Amino acid sequence: MAKDTEKLIRQLSLISFLMAERRPITALEIKQEVEGYSGMNDDAFARRFYADRAELESLGIELKVDKPAEGYYEAENYTLPPENFYLPAIEFTDSELGSLRTALSLLSGEFAYAEPLRLALQQLSWGKPSPLAGPEHRSVALAVTADAGGRELSQRLSKVETAIFRRKTILFDYYTMGRDAEESRKVDPYHLLFRGGQFYLVGYSHERGAVRVFRLSRIRGKVGYSSKAEHDFTRREGFDPRVYATRTDWQLGEPVDTARVWLSDRIDWLVERHFGHAGEVVPAADIDEAPDTGVVFATPYAESRQLISWVLGLGERARILGPPQLVDEAEERIGLLVSRHTGELELAPARRGGTAPRVDPESNGRHETAIRPERFARLVTLAGILIRAARDGDKLDVRQLCESLQVSDEELREDIDVLNVVNFGGGSYVLYAEVQGDTIEVDPEPYGDNFAKPARLLPLEAKALIAAIDLIGDHLPAGSLASAREKIVSALGQDPAGDGLQITTAKGDDSSVARVVSEAIEQRRLLEIDYYKENEDEFTTRRVEPYQLLNGQEGWYVHSFDPERDATRSFRLDRIRSATVTDESFEPRPDVEPDLQGWPRTGEVPASRTARVWVAPERARWAREDRRMVQELVDGAVIVELHFAGADWLAGEILKEAGDAAVLEPEDARAAVLEAAEALAGAARR
Repeated sequence: MAKDTEKLIRQLSLISFLMAERRPITALEIKQEVEGYSGMNDDAFARRFYADRAELESLGIELKVDKPAEGYYEAENYTLPPENFYLPAIEFTDSELGSLRTALSLLSGEFAYAEPLRLALQQLSWGKPSPLAGPEHRSVALAVTADAGGRELSQRLSKVETAIFRRKTILFDYYTMGRDAEESRKVDPYHLLFRGGQFYLVGYSHERGAVRVFRLSRIRGKVGYSSKAEHDFTRREGFDPRVYATRTDWQLGEPVDTARVWLSDRIDWLVERHFGHAGEVVPAADIDEAPDTGVVFATPYAESRQLISWVLGLGERARILGPPQLVDEAEERIGLLVSRHTGELELAPARRGGTAPRVDPESNGRHETAIRPERFARLVTLAGILIRAARDGDKLDVRQLCESLQVSDEELREDIDVLNVVNFGGGSYVLYAEVQGDTIEVDPEPYGDNFAKPARLLPLEAKALIAAIDLIGDHLPAGSLASAREKIVSALGQDPAGDGLQITTAKGDDSSVARVVSEAIEQRRLLEIDYYKENEDEFTTRRVEPYQLLNGQEGWYVHSFDPERDATRSFRLDRIRSATVTDESFEPRPDVEPDLQGWPRTGEVPASRTARVWVAPERARWAREDRRMVQELVDGAVIVELHFAGADWLAGEILKEAGDAAVLEPEDARAAVLEAAEALAGAARR
């Protein structure tokens, strides 16, 4: 029998024994009565029992230990209070359960935590209809979700999560993009953050003597523990994980100064809504060096290039006013944009081989294998399902159970074999089940009821549940996910997002608009929006039939039908200045569905063209990680491909590269970037 299987049987039997006895139990009794311990000598038992307790604690199942004033571990008494194992009852409304089912059906197969989310929902909907049956009408569609990354990154993420929970200092090799160097790191892991399609670890770096942020896809090799101690550190006072979830790209680090940015009255509302938390806004008329209209945004920054990138991406609608060194750097970068788009850009020769293969997705932390749940959680869930079937006199369908637990027929049989030998002492087994053809028969009189109620959510399951809710956020109707979240946090006794993982996806705060749009979708009423067309720098009023909220590479959209144009249209929520639900209802049209595999996921539309873009050697490392690289040059620069429909959009993307990229072709796109850069240069001189 595999060691992992032996350990699972031993740990489940330990839980069952302690729950059945419901009295303090000595270590000697545990050694004699619990399956898997009796054949060990005293030293081996002491080591295994200690390791099992630590592992159960990391799963959220904590044994109560009564220690004597003095003496050896044999004199300690152990209990497992019911509240340390069973999940408190949570009374969900039909709307809340429906929203949770929707979350699972949307995220299944796409979400880093899809499998533990599935198990968590089965625990929460205990005795109610299966959480796997999604609603007939979906008001939300996902095209870009929290992918786990490759198998190696998934395992890394699981190890980091365990280290956060157990307060274990970790060791790993890390590729620092800015220095182009791989270095060893010793880190006290505090928090995980999902942001912009990537997972980040926030923790105390021993080398730097300060809290730092590490992108998990840049960790090289395995993550190890620095010691064999039960706990290595206590999180430093004053650490607030919410700060890292709300920081902008230019604030991911220690602040070096405060920038003053002028914003035109065309976009001041947009910046205040999405970035107001990152600084202070005052009327431009109150600032001497600013124009008379618009506002001035004062924001602390840690990365000057990131801030300049954001400002340049806003075009002539924004300008840096100070401090002087930031103004100088911005002007220098605008000058680079102009010079690199004037005449013909001189390129270094291509490296031997010329064309570089597309970067393996495994290496940049995107796509492929989702995190598998703890097998322990699956066994506890399966035990409850089998015991309930026995009490109800039901036969279980093998195929349906495999689908429910997302396991193969072979894995299900192995799990049942494990549960059949779990006992609570004295040869009394928890259950006996047998696969007979296409069905499973369970002994109608199981000897124990320890697994007849839903167990507490493991930390991984709780985290998956809250992460799923936070990922979808306010994009389901009626706020049902928000109320479900409150009930779950209350039952757990803590918010997993406050001590483990936070999910942030949108590039701005679109929650207030999302609630209005959701209401219109739910009530089948026309939606009137005041929409900002960024490329044209103008507002337009649209009256549309809203069908779905949809997420894509750039954020959340409302997918709708525009009767005036007799065509489907998708509008970015963060570009909607205001939204109103009208009194006019509409009959849903057939087949108004977004192409989830098309532009929301890839950014390509039928009219897309391909631009060849040169990226400077100092930024090539980032391009290799995030772009489709087609050529590598001997000086370290690379050429990548970008798909675009409008030259104005492409110009905005190149402006964001702050002089470190230049369009090579097509010529009209190159000219569009030059025109935009010269306009910025002229504005800077005024």
